[in-house]
Amino acid sequence: MQYRKLGRTGVEVSTQCLGAMMFGAVGNPDHDDCERIVHRALDAGINFIDTADMYSAGESEEILGRALKGRRDDVVLASKFFFPLGEERNARGGSRRYIVRAVEDSLRRLGTDRIDLYQIHRRDWDTDLEETLDALTDLVRQGKILYAGSSSFPADQIVEAQWAAERRGGVRFVCEQPQYSIFARSIERAMLPAAQRHGMGVIPWSPLAGGWLTGKYRRGEQPPAGSRFAASDDTAWPGRTVDVDPSAPVRYDAVERLTKIAEGAGLTLTHLALAFVGEHPAVTSTIIGPKTMAQLDDLLAAADLRLDAAVLDAIDEVVAPGTDMAGIDHRAGEPGLFAGNRRRSAASAT
Repeated sequence: MQYRKLGRTGVEVSTQCLGAMMFGAVGNPDHDDCERIVHRALDAGINFIDTADMYSAGESEEILGRALKGRRDDVVLASKFFFPLGEERNARGGSRRYIVRAVEDSLRRLGTDRIDLYQIHRRDWDTDLEETLDALTDLVRQGKILYAGSSSFPADQIVEAQWAAERRGGVRFVCEQPQYSIFARSIERAMLPAAQRHGMGVIPWSPLAGGWLTGKYRRGEQPPAGSRFAASDDTAWPGRTVDVDPSAPVRYDAVERLTKIAEGAGLTLTHLALAFVGEHPAVTSTIIGPKTMAQLDDLLAAADLRLDAAVLDAIDEVVAPGTDMAGIDHRAGEPGLFAGNRRRSAASAT
């Protein structure tokens, strides 16, 4: 395992980050097994763990709190806030009122006195960015968090956040957590260059494109039982099957072509996909999200793999740089694209 500085901070993190989204009811409900996964990752050299308060409604944080007892100082611990955890109207978003409440709840569940990297899970378009940054600045001064970061911010908002922090003399986002994979490359156009320009760390999520880049979803075959696209009400995504995804044919084609590229390089498709993300110079650490010990061991085997220029060129022929595979929309949720804010609304279009 290798290590890199997290942006312009003095903190070194492993080039793989253990993502804990699958810990708890959404993925692996066996707390003891999840703890074993955490310990195995730490023993393998991972010193960076990412979770969020909304993962299994706080259960993921509780599992990590137990797993890190006695090893807390060995870990750079990251969590996130934004999504609602209940019905209370103001228990969500990036307001000062919610942030000061959310951090206390996360600290309690994690069993720690500070969160090393506290990230806003999405841009809150209904709250001034200055309000969010001011609240995070106060938390840093109180010692409850050490650094602040963002997740899934578009490039212009990454720049705006840096400017706002400078104007107000507050903490700046030191890290961005974007969606990035062979299937989701649009951030290469502006978001990744913006992060590089401002000295931010980058820790991509979903490097395997929701399991597509493991090769588990194949044309003419049923998705594996327990996978997110299995046709079962027992999964965390009931009724969300591959067959109802209109982009599936294009993805099947890409998987088949990428599998041949991986085989030619002596790699599995999973390892090719992880190595691809790590090759971008803006990327600090790639988030891996195992549900089982077997998955973790497979993902660890891809740590620090490198791809040569010929392999990267072949991948570019499948999904062009700066583009997204069909079905991926990085722009979703941006108010400038809401019907009422566009040049013509859907109702008036002819």
